[in-house]
Amino acid sequence: MTVITLTILLFALGIGTSLTFVSSHWLLAWMGLEISTLAILPLMAQHHHPRAVEAATKYFLIQATAAAVLLFASTTNAWISGHWDIQQTSHPLPLTMVTLALALKIGLAPLHSWQPEVLQGLELNTGVIMATWQKLAPFAILAQIQTPNSLLLITLGIASIFIGGWGGLNQTQLRKVLGYSSIAHLGWMILVLQYSRPLALLALLLYIIVTYATFTLFMLKNVTSVKSLFALGAKNPILTTLLPFLLLSLASLPPLTGFLAKLLILKELAKQGLAPTAALAIAGTLLSAFFYVRLSVATTLTLAPNTTTSTAPWRLMTSRLTMPLSISAVLAVALLPLTPALLALLTY
Repeated sequence: MTVITLTILLFALGIGTSLTFVSSHWLLAWMGLEISTLAILPLMAQHHHPRAVEAATKYFLIQATAAAVLLFASTTNAWISGHWDIQQTSHPLPLTMVTLALALKIGLAPLHSWQPEVLQGLELNTGVIMATWQKLAPFAILAQIQTPNSLLLITLGIASIFIGGWGGLNQTQLRKVLGYSSIAHLGWMILVLQYSRPLALLALLLYIIVTYATFTLFMLKNVTSVKSLFALGAKNPILTTLLPFLLLSLASLPPLTGFLAKLLILKELAKQGLAPTAALAIAGTLLSAFFYVRLSVATTLTLAPNTTTSTAPWRLMTSRLTMPLSISAVLAVALLPLTPALLALLTY
């Protein structure tokens, strides 16, 4: 793929997401979602590998189905209420259809099964776009919907937390692990979305920061499986030390950044009188924490044989991506002390 083509596709990706951000009309928001989908498909299939083509095909079919349901729901809302304003969608039928369509787009359980499979078939640099940037536009529409169905969102959130944790337990491919991690984290955001939209957006931002740092580290060392983590210590001891911090931040263990969002969400759920829901969310998070700790153990407590094959990549180490990795890693590990400042921004 040439530089000009890549630039055009990335520009279209940004335009589509931005169009959805600024739209209050259903048709414009739908157009933004479709532009983003059509822009990322060539990036997915740029390497003519059967797995990449399969992933792009699955992604296209899923996104087209969700877009069709979303367009039908918005048309139904316009037929019932007489307007196309996103914030005025309050009838139960189109509201439920819109919520389920957007849940399918971002991969919430039980509409999640496509996400780990698609992510596994992509290159890491395309996978990070799908796991982070492509969540923004559908989430922006969810945040604009007025008076969402609370029972439906709570059900989707709890199911995503448990299925995301359970599905990642026995995975050996890191992209599938990160796919199930995305499902679990999105469940937390959906739980709190109807009670505090700024808090849900903060959780999404922190998830993007930590996930981007993890993907960047994997790209830097071309690590794609749990087995390849065993040799990471011989290739680069510094990155071997950094990776467990990123994984444990995804697991939301204190005092790392990932704990910040879960702490604030639990506080908000308790404030809304949803202590049983918060307890279920914590129980589901323990499943996710288990496979993150397993990856950390595979990284730090094992050592590959010190052979020429295992040390050659260390001698030929490149400096690309080190600046984005350093910035995102610091944010992914050390933002917890700034909790009072972030809370002040939320309440501003």
